[in-house]
Amino acid sequence: MSSGRHRMRSKIRGVAAAASATALVVVAAGSWFGYRELVKPSCSGEIELSVAVASELAPAVDAAASKWVEDGAAVGGTCIAVNVSASDPVDVAAVVAAKHGAILAGVGQASGTAVTPDVWIPDSSTWLLRLKKEATAFAPTNGASVARSPVVVAMPVPVADRIGWPETKLGWADLLKQVNSSKPLRTGIVEPTRDAAGLSGLMSLTAAASSVGGDAQGNTVGALRALATGRSALRNDLLARFPTANDPTAIASGLGAAALSEEDVIAYNSKKPPVELAALYLEPAPAPLDYPYAVLPGIEPAKASAARVLFEVLTTAGFRDRLAAVSLRAPDGNWGAGFKAPQGAPSPAGGPPTAAADGGTAAGGLDPVAIDRVVSSWSIATQTGRMLAVIDVSGSMKDEVPTANNRSREEVTVEAARRGLGLFDDSWQIGLWTFSTNLVGSRDYKELVPIGPLSGQRGKLEGALSGIRPSDGNTGLYDTMLAAYKTVQEDWQPGRVNSIVLFTDGKNEDDNGISQQQLLSQLKRLADPERPVQVIIIGIGEGVSKAELDSIVKVTGGGSFVTKNPTEIGNIFLKAIALRPPAPR
Repeated sequence: MSSGRHRMRSKIRGVAAAASATALVVVAAGSWFGYRELVKPSCSGEIELSVAVASELAPAVDAAASKWVEDGAAVGGTCIAVNVSASDPVDVAAVVAAKHGAILAGVGQASGTAVTPDVWIPDSSTWLLRLKKEATAFAPTNGASVARSPVVVAMPVPVADRIGWPETKLGWADLLKQVNSSKPLRTGIVEPTRDAAGLSGLMSLTAAASSVGGDAQGNTVGALRALATGRSALRNDLLARFPTANDPTAIASGLGAAALSEEDVIAYNSKKPPVELAALYLEPAPAPLDYPYAVLPGIEPAKASAARVLFEVLTTAGFRDRLAAVSLRAPDGNWGAGFKAPQGAPSPAGGPPTAAADGGTAAGGLDPVAIDRVVSSWSIATQTGRMLAVIDVSGSMKDEVPTANNRSREEVTVEAARRGLGLFDDSWQIGLWTFSTNLVGSRDYKELVPIGPLSGQRGKLEGALSGIRPSDGNTGLYDTMLAAYKTVQEDWQPGRVNSIVLFTDGKNEDDNGISQQQLLSQLKRLADPERPVQVIIIGIGEGVSKAELDSIVKVTGGGSFVTKNPTEIGNIFLKAIALRPPAPR
């Protein structure tokens, strides 16, 4: 899905110094500024540099590139045609992820017609960090910011007035109180797995929830679900929910708050709506939209040279004024001539972001693990499903984990499952098994709680988890997996993701059970594309065979995750659930 913003596409090519809308760009390695006097009237050959730019920034980039060409830039004899396209970051992210064999939670599959650009200027470095986290081969260069827009909480002015704006300095903890109050503020968010401003706001709100004291996870889940009830897939759909009339009824029934960019608020108010939006700059400041200039890996040297020169064009003093014309700031937070800052806007808004295309710390001090955790938690808290959790209780689960104060693997695994359970709302259906060898007579698995609605058995599940202890048996993986698959498939339900999540720290060690070949053969026979069962296997420690686990999920669909550090199980569990495809309908 797109953000709902406008789209544009411009192709700059032709003869150097032409005054038309299309013109020639001829570049080689080195600085554009040192070569302007070497302009030639013609050139030979042509290489097209494709540049995908976040929609709101695209007009400024397009205009700067056109002016650069009109002024002339020619070295050597190679022509560069620059194709600037306004592209929603989520669409480009899907394409890049697919190229690297990765999937980003909530992003979905790439369009069959989409292509990877040479240069990508998304609205936020969080896109680069998410991609780098999932695709280690993704290594763009540069990554420096070319523009900036603070992330704010947008409120109808009458609503903002009631909570003390602009005189009172407000923080995210104050907003959290409004969200979780007995008369909660009507909040909304653009789907944060697909929108960088929504993700930035979500991270700030969940950070506040975890730091206010009391039940941190309960506070966080409450905030997630409050936002989820008011989420929108498209930014324009969210904006349309703000009050459309300046009367108490319309204001009370309209959207009361949403995390958006400063540019969004300026653009909205420029249309002179009946009720304008206030931009609240809450503390601590969330990660801004920082518009990183990412040269994607694998482009040829001539294109890389063109990309270096274009970057210099976008860092000139004159480009700051072009940014102001589209309501964006320069990377350092200052603004150019003509910028009309919202009331209460800081100037500048902090220091420049320190985005890093190599996967390091990004704007606002964010890191890939923190982003991954928030995205996964959101995905779980806002979807519904039917899941059988299957936990290994073989003897090796007694092993101590030094990084977890010498608690056992079993304790660490159970704690991860318990925390995950807290994120599922009552619409979920969950069951719980344990497995080893000969747990119930000659059977390797034991049902602790049958699959059923959480609304009626959350307490049973929590109690069953608390009672799990390792046995003295081995790992009866194959028999257990087959039985679990049959169980979930038997009562398969439409409109939900039907899944198995199995935790294990070893390979199959059941001499009396079925073989790997028999397991895979039966799973292939049972697999039904009309009734899919997603299998997620989380392997713990050194004794797991990744090849063994992969052979299973290759047949069933789903994924396998292996970690040598059991303390990572919690994050892996969240990530595994979040990456599941939508339920078939």
